[in-house]
Amino acid sequence: MLVVGIVLKRSPEPGSHFAGIVKTVGLVVVFLGIALSSVKQIEAGTIGVQVLFGKVQDNVLESGLHFINPLVEITTFDVKTQNYTMSGKDSEGAVAGDDAIRVLSSDGLEVTIDLSVLYKVNPAKAPFILQNIGDKYQDNIVRPVTRTAIRDNAVNYQAVDLYSVKREEFQGKINKTITDNFAKNGLEVQQILVRNISLPPSVKASIESKINAEQDAQKMQFVLQKEKQEADRKRIEAQGIADYQKILSTGLTSQQLEYQAILAQKEIALSPNTKVIIIGGNKGNPIMLSDK
Repeated sequence: MLVVGIVLKRSPEPGSHFAGIVKTVGLVVVFLGIALSSVKQIEAGTIGVQVLFGKVQDNVLESGLHFINPLVEITTFDVKTQNYTMSGKDSEGAVAGDDAIRVLSSDGLEVTIDLSVLYKVNPAKAPFILQNIGDKYQDNIVRPVTRTAIRDNAVNYQAVDLYSVKREEFQGKINKTITDNFAKNGLEVQQILVRNISLPPSVKASIESKINAEQDAQKMQFVLQKEKQEADRKRIEAQGIADYQKILSTGLTSQQLEYQAILAQKEIALSPNTKVIIIGGNKGNPIMLSDK
């Protein structure tokens, strides 16, 4: 519009009369363009990195409204926690299709691992990331570093150990390896999640058979222990009966037995339900008592 105003000013009447108005409107448009270019809004959860004539500026723009050099280009980075998943299922991974990590264990077996990496961009390192890595840090850092760390650590374990007893140890080691590599490239690891470890079908069947055998052995051990306790109980009971009989055979006399019989007959006689009582033994005639 400025150019049009200059041309109109040099043109003959009546066009020259509109030259001043056109130039004024052109100046207003230029001013508004510069003003609007100097205002930049950074959304929540993101930061802005400034680039002036190809040079990355060290100071970053946090979320909010900022007044900047209109010639500066702004590249935004997401600083919220991000999830990068590599899975064998099509709908779960960041890459379509089977994206699970296949590694070789120390015993030469192929193990398939599904993994999720929770991470975020270090805001202070965003200028470094833009200058040295670019905004495609998922493809350039997250994915290759994670897959390499899994393979480098898996070769130190047998397939069965990865599946069972040393799974947490394996996860701890890859967590440290990935964390150290991410930190060098301006990323912070939040958590490493080993979602699933799949063994070859033959190995998996062997493990299941072993587990079943161990469970059967534990069950049989319980049964044997129960039978042993029952045998011990019967042995103690038999010993008690034998000791009792031994005491009776050596400590009781005929007079004591006769006295105990009299006491028993007395208790029967005093019972309200007693109708007929016969008292007697080998000596003398029996005595018959009745309530009628």
